[in-house]
Amino acid sequence: MSVAKVIEVLAESEVSWEEATKDAVKEVSKTIKHIQSVYIESFQAVVKDNNIVKYRVNAKVTFIVD
Repeated sequence: MSVAKVIEVLAESEVSWEEATKDAVKEVSKTIKHIQSVYIESFQAVVKDNNIVKYRVNAKVTFIVD
């Protein structure tokens, strides 16, 4: 039987929400093994002078516990 755990992380990118998601998984993978999925709970953007300058995601990362 496998046991899965879910952690919540916040990530941001100046490029896109997709890049922010990739950055979240990349950072989590530095300390956690067996990542199975990532679920984006919410999106946010920072606007400056009528332009989006940062894309943010609230991500839930699921992984298998050894």
